[in-house]
Amino acid sequence: MPPSPQRANPPGSHATPAAPTELDSRTLFERQREIAIRHDGETYRLCLTRNNRLILVK
Repeated sequence: MPPSPQRANPPGSHATPAAPTELDSRTLFERQREIAIRHDGETYRLCLTRNNRLILVK
């Protein structure tokens, strides 16, 4: 039987994961309806729709 993988937080530890960074969409978009996001050499577009929804497009 292969050894079991180690857990990030072993049993008995009380480490809590860090909270994700929170950004307000108004800060990101300012007066725009679309922003470009570069990730791993690719450009993605984050669009704000007329219905105030977010769509991420590659």
